[in-house]
Amino acid sequence: MKLMELMSVIKEEIIKAEEECMKFKVNDNQSAGTRVRKHMQTIKGVAQRIRTEVQEKKNNKTTSVWG
Repeated sequence: MKLMELMSVIKEEIIKAEEECMKFKVNDNQSAGTRVRKHMQTIKGVAQRIRTEVQEKKNNKTTSVWG
């Protein structure tokens, strides 16, 4: 996936997590709490992929200039 596509995934997951968070808080829906945690885990994984891709691009740019 491209960088901007990964950012879109994070945005979508945040929206979903917010919806589930409201269900958890307002209705005391325990299953919604589990779904919030699932969405947050997905966000964490995608964020890590973004960090890795950015770092790789930075490293490749640096090596191509200096290497």
